[in-house]
Amino acid sequence: MSAEAPSAEKVVIPDILPALPLKDVVLFPYVIVPLSVSREKSIAAVDAALAEQRVLLLVAQKDSSVEEPKPEDLYTVGTAAAVMRMLKLPDGRIRLLVQGLARVRIDSFLAETPALRAKVTRLAEPEESTPPSEETEALTRSVKEALEKTVTLGKSISPEVMVVAAGLEDPARLADLAASNLELKIDESQKILETVPAVDRLRMVLEILRREVRVLTVQQEITGAAKGEIDKSQREYFLRQQLKAIQQELGETEDISEEIAAYRKKITEKQIPEEAAQEIEKQVKRLERGNPDSAENAMLRTYLDWLASLPWGNVSKDNLDLARARKILDEDHYDLEKIKVRIIEFLAVRKLAPESKGPILCFVGPPGVGKTSLGRSIARALDRKFLRLSLGGVRDEAEIRGHRRTYVGAMPGRIVQGLAQAGTSNPVYILDEVDKIGADFRGDPSSALLEVLDPEQNRTFRDHYLGVNYDLSRVLFITTANVLDTIQPAFLDRMEVIRLSGYTLEEKLAIAKAHTVPKQLRENGLPASAVTFTDAGLRAIVEGHTREAGLRSFEREIGSCCRKVAVRWASGRRKSVTVTPRQVHAFLGNPKFQHDEVLRTDQIGTATGLAWTAVGGDVLLVEARAVRGKGRLQLTGQLGDVMKESAHAALTFARSRADSLGLPADYFETHDIHVHVPEGAIPKDGPSAGVTMATAMISAFGQRPVRRDVAMTGEITLRGDVLAIGGLKEKVLAARRAGIHTVVIPKANARDLTEIPKELSRDLKFIFASRVDDVLKAALGNARALKLAKPLENGKKTA
Repeated sequence: MSAEAPSAEKVVIPDILPALPLKDVVLFPYVIVPLSVSREKSIAAVDAALAEQRVLLLVAQKDSSVEEPKPEDLYTVGTAAAVMRMLKLPDGRIRLLVQGLARVRIDSFLAETPALRAKVTRLAEPEESTPPSEETEALTRSVKEALEKTVTLGKSISPEVMVVAAGLEDPARLADLAASNLELKIDESQKILETVPAVDRLRMVLEILRREVRVLTVQQEITGAAKGEIDKSQREYFLRQQLKAIQQELGETEDISEEIAAYRKKITEKQIPEEAAQEIEKQVKRLERGNPDSAENAMLRTYLDWLASLPWGNVSKDNLDLARARKILDEDHYDLEKIKVRIIEFLAVRKLAPESKGPILCFVGPPGVGKTSLGRSIARALDRKFLRLSLGGVRDEAEIRGHRRTYVGAMPGRIVQGLAQAGTSNPVYILDEVDKIGADFRGDPSSALLEVLDPEQNRTFRDHYLGVNYDLSRVLFITTANVLDTIQPAFLDRMEVIRLSGYTLEEKLAIAKAHTVPKQLRENGLPASAVTFTDAGLRAIVEGHTREAGLRSFEREIGSCCRKVAVRWASGRRKSVTVTPRQVHAFLGNPKFQHDEVLRTDQIGTATGLAWTAVGGDVLLVEARAVRGKGRLQLTGQLGDVMKESAHAALTFARSRADSLGLPADYFETHDIHVHVPEGAIPKDGPSAGVTMATAMISAFGQRPVRRDVAMTGEITLRGDVLAIGGLKEKVLAARRAGIHTVVIPKANARDLTEIPKELSRDLKFIFASRVDDVLKAALGNARALKLAKPLENGKKTA
């Protein structure tokens, strides 16, 4: 903006002027500015001004986003301006050069179309005092000095404006000139425009100038500090290079850094393979050449620290005393004979063939049976370090293999981190919950573990962060899982699966006496004589307050009883307590669980089955009813796909026996069959309920009651064969817990009874079934009342 102006006071300003609203600028008197006009009303106002006395009213909008401003959208004080030049552009816009003449107050708007017209009153500028007052002169000088200082600090104001400002003695015009060149906000500029007294106007402008000087000073300090840091880094770099050159001339390059010397010392002290040693030396040289303060050198230090901290070739000596190992295993775990024998076999092989490849053991069983603690016992028996890595919910492959060093914050995988923490290359490494590994866009951790757990490959395991081979063949990996179904087949193939079954009642009582009760007494600060648990009391806790294959809930309930006694002892009533069933009720309240539901009477269409879940065995009732309908099969109870298929197979088998049941030929076309498994909120799946469904259906069709004291399990085929099932021990446990005395199992599972403890099967009668006929004879009571025919062969019924 310029400020060259003729004597504007002599210009006559009409009382009525066409108004031109301004979006983002306030025009001050004596200031010349270019404008671009494109709105129709604004163009009409320019045309009206040119047709009259070439004078316009320029007034700022309160809100610059309003495209068609009304009178209420405009300020009440504006500037009368003379149109000096006008140029029409081809696109219809107009370029104007206008000069402010005087402040005017808008009294009223007379018209809004085709252009805004306003009645105005000129605001007289204050007359110059001769001579000016001391305050006015001081303010004038201060404004000029502040204006010069802003230019010195980098404010962009044209030299012509500064020359004009230096020669101005009129305080009002100086204030307007300074305000027009400070790039103020609209409301600040408008406030100055509406201020008529020169002294007040100067004060406002001076305050704004001082604020601008402060901002520019801080900005200059920030810029100077940043430039100083850059200059300092460059200077240090050149000095460091000069120092290196001087040291090379003096032959003193061997001990230039204690840090680098320490890295090289670690290389020679540890049994690092040649490949890794070469990589470390290469990175040490890069560190030696680089800038110590650079980000790359910080990354190199972290990388070298990891390489140097790994236990290259450092192995602990195995304790291969078989008798000692057996003693430790017996101290830590009750029973588990098969697993203990397998561990002793492993130690014997290590003793005879130290260089043999270690197996990858996989302990599979319900929660709380001691899978993880068994790994800890193995480490104690071998005198090895123990590491545990929980894989539950892990979805990122980098958790196993690490991140590449190109990423910020990269780290080795958790396998390598664990070895660095253990300090040996042959710890016992528990990979917990491998059946709960996830997979998503970040990779499949199961696939990354294939190399870790393969004895043929893990000798050359390569972590992404390390970038060199590391020998994992000496590590004894042990994995744990609740089920095998969710484990990747290639992953499972690399492991030797050892199953841990749930504990029987007698086993739980023995473990409680030997381990759980003493442990809870210690943890709750009680002496051994404070609490005595009777066998009946422990039995009441197991049967009434827990329902699990493992021991976690049992241990929590024992701990709860101990805490009740601890409150008494802490209160001063130090009297020994004997926990009987009555005392259990007082400590723990009413039983949380009843015996598994067993039918009180023999019922038609309801059969008792046995199920196996990830947390142990359970009793499963299957209900079947036939009602009038159109031959549809309805299945309810949250059944899985495999269980639904078993229901269809059972129905087909039952339909093949329609003649022997005495059913009409159109029975299945006129009746709907509904099969329901209670506790419908719990998902159920698996093929072993096939014979139970077939028995319930045939009972419903033939109106023959099923014996309530018979439980059954087995997979059914369309031919009526009964196939083998899994989890026999858990199912027998569930039957015994429910008070069932007769269990029908597939004949193919007869060999599995040898693995069931005698005390578990002492009160049970086992019936071996190779066909569904054997199941029906055992379950439907009076077999003579229901003559079962053989299946149809070639369209003829055989006797």
